[in-house]
Amino acid sequence: MDEARAREVLAGAGALPRPAQARLLALGENAVFAAGDLAVKVGRDAELLDRARRELAVALWLEEAGVPAVRAARPTALFVDGHPVTVWRRLPEPVRPAEPRDVAVLLRLVHELALPSSFELPPRELLGGVERWLRLAGDVIDPADAAYLRERRDGFASAAAALTPHLTPGPIHGDALPRNVHVGPDGPVLVDLETFSADLREHDLVVLALSRDRYGLPAEAYDAFTATYGWDVREWDGCAVLRGARETASCAWVAQHAPSNPKALAEFERRVASLRDGDPTVRWYPF
Repeated sequence: MDEARAREVLAGAGALPRPAQARLLALGENAVFAAGDLAVKVGRDAELLDRARRELAVALWLEEAGVPAVRAARPTALFVDGHPVTVWRRLPEPVRPAEPRDVAVLLRLVHELALPSSFELPPRELLGGVERWLRLAGDVIDPADAAYLRERRDGFASAAAALTPHLTPGPIHGDALPRNVHVGPDGPVLVDLETFSADLREHDLVVLALSRDRYGLPAEAYDAFTATYGWDVREWDGCAVLRGARETASCAWVAQHAPSNPKALAEFERRVASLRDGDPTVRWYPF
C-alpha cells in the first residue's frame, strides 16, 4: 500500500471532511492521516482488521483504567475496499520529543494492570508477522534470506515458549519505543496500541535493550529507562532469546518495503548479513 492507495481508502471511508487535504503522518503497517481534531489509520491489508478492532477495545480499556493513551473518536473499525480504517482523537502538538524514561513511566502503569474482563488480549505474536512480511517482499529479496529468517523464526519461537519469566506475566504494550509515546502539555501518553498483548512483561523491556545495541540509543538514555522502571532486563537469563526474536522480526519487517524502496532493500540485506555473521554490534538504520 502506497500513499496514493491509502488516500483512496481514506476518501472512501468518509471519515474526514476533506480527505484530499489530510496530512500524511506515517506510512508503515498503517497509513496515518491527520486533519482538524481527528487522525485516521488505514491498515495495509485485510489481515489487520481484527487487530484494528482490538486496538479500539484497548483504547477504551485504558481510558477506563486512567492510563494516559490515545483515545478513539469512533468506537468501531470501518472496512473499506479491503482495508481496516479507525478514527482517533488527534493529540495536541508535542512539547518535546519522547524519551526512554517517558516510556518507562507508562510501562509501569500498564504493567500494574490486571487483564481486561471485557475482551481477550492475545499472546505477543512477535514473530507472527514474519511470513506476511516476507510474502509481501516477493521475489525482490533473496529466497535464501527468506528461508534463513523462517528457520530463525521457528527456532526463537520454540526457545521463547520455554522461557521462565522474572516478572509476572500480564498486559504489555508490545512495541514500547519512544516513537510510540507522545509528550503533550499534560505529559506522556501511549500511542499505537495495536500490539497490546498478554504475555511476558520482559517483551516490553527488551525493546529498548535492543535499541541500545542496534539503533544507537545512548547508554545514558537506556540507564534512565531502567532506573525509572526499576529493573534492567539484561540481568535476566532469557533476555538473549527475546532479543533474538525481536531482531528476527525487525529484519523481516523491513522486507515488506523492499519492492518499492531501494533503501529498504539495502537495509534488509544489511540486517540479514549481520544476523548471519552473528555480529550484535552492527548498527541498524531507518530507511
